Amino acid sequence: MSKRWWALGFIALAQFMVIMDTSIIGVALPRMRTDLGFSPDGLSWVFNAYVVAFGGLLLLGGRLSDLFGARRMFGAGWAVTLAGSVVAALAGTAGVELVGRVLQGAGAAMIAPSALTLLMMLFGDRPKELTKALALYGAAAPAGGTAGVFLGGVITEWLSWPWIFWLYVPISLLALLAAPALMPAAPARRGAVDVAGAAAVTAGLALTVFAIVGAADQGWASARTLGSLAGGIVLLAVFLVIQRKRRTPLVRLGIFRTPNLGGANLAQFLLGAAWIPMWYFLNLYLQQVLGYGAFASGAALLPMTVLIVVLMVGAAPKLIARFGSKPLIVAGLWALAAGLLWLSFASPTGTFVIDVLPASLVAALGQALAFIPSLGTAISSARPEEGGLASGIVNTSYQIGSALGLAAMTVVGMSFGADRLGDTVALTNGFSAAFLGAAAIAVAGGFLALATLRTPKPATAAEQSPDIAPAS
Repeated sequence: MSKRWWALGFIALAQFMVIMDTSIIGVALPRMRTDLGFSPDGLSWVFNAYVVAFGGLLLLGGRLSDLFGARRMFGAGWAVTLAGSVVAALAGTAGVELVGRVLQGAGAAMIAPSALTLLMMLFGDRPKELTKALALYGAAAPAGGTAGVFLGGVITEWLSWPWIFWLYVPISLLALLAAPALMPAAPARRGAVDVAGAAAVTAGLALTVFAIVGAADQGWASARTLGSLAGGIVLLAVFLVIQRKRRTPLVRLGIFRTPNLGGANLAQFLLGAAWIPMWYFLNLYLQQVLGYGAFASGAALLPMTVLIVVLMVGAAPKLIARFGSKPLIVAGLWALAAGLLWLSFASPTGTFVIDVLPASLVAALGQALAFIPSLGTAISSARPEEGGLASGIVNTSYQIGSALGLAAMTVVGMSFGADRLGDTVALTNGFSAAFLGAAAIAVAGGFLALATLRTPKPATAAEQSPDIAPAS
């Protein structure tokens, strides 16, 4: 195996670990609440603190990757993750635990865009291998999400919850040792860090994500939610003003005029907004209605994960080469919508084989079809020197879309009974409403992809780009 593919293995591992960090703590939360003294409302911030830091710092992480080199930022991200994991594992109070989670999220915000930039550096001039590399990278996400459910349960049951965070220590050290030998080096580029712009966009995105993830508990009309949203919007507006005036901005606003970059990011945003609520509410249906335990629920999600991995790795590159990206993005979003619509017919007295398995596989087919083409189009549409920025933008799009979609569908579900524990009929009605809402998001995503993604004109051999197949 060549050095490039070993490097890709570590890049995929980075994606695996970043996504696993959002799911591995779920089973451990009740014991963490007892040991660390979390309040019922505060406990959710063991998860939310990571999401807020991750979503808020992604653009800055992408820009730093462009300025200081992707390999350097990749290593720095693992160093911050290592520090955060040690703090979280040793925490004796709720406050210290949240500090550790914020550090882990900040490390992930440095790792994610630099990892994608490194992938493009390794495979950007090899179009056939690039689609395979993106497929492996994309498949690591659902694998990480499912692995987190199992590992979190195993570690909590047989060891103790701090070992969830100790797990990241040897992996972080291994990544730090391997990165200099495997990852390509890129010279640092001229340019200053736009400190004011970075502060404005980071605070703005963090406040926005804070409002979104807290809306399910506080309510969309609460003073905290509205105040946070208003503050986030104002700060993001300030950020745009700063970017227009800076000679070396954090984000060159003209990048959004790049053909297909905006449309691909919109597809990623809506894909996350539909997929993550489905995963979340399907898990609740399995446990709260069908009576599955944590391990059985994780096992029930395995067929989806296996199908996604197989399709992303085995079929996506061939389909992109044959049909182009745009048809796959549109078809994938609509297939996801069909699976969600099917799930909305789940019964309070249903079974896994009838009510869950076939519909979840259709939804997984849609995710597998849409994810890689939209990701590849978003990354490859940018200038090579802005690869880190493009990676930060597309990661931000998916993460913010996921948070917004989950918060909105949680409100929808609760309006129809998703919060009435013990009443399987009401719970099923609430989950069905959430599935229908997520299906509507996916349908809208398909139409918007159809309208916004362009089909490039055929190029001559001399004009051919080494990028991923066009969004035709």
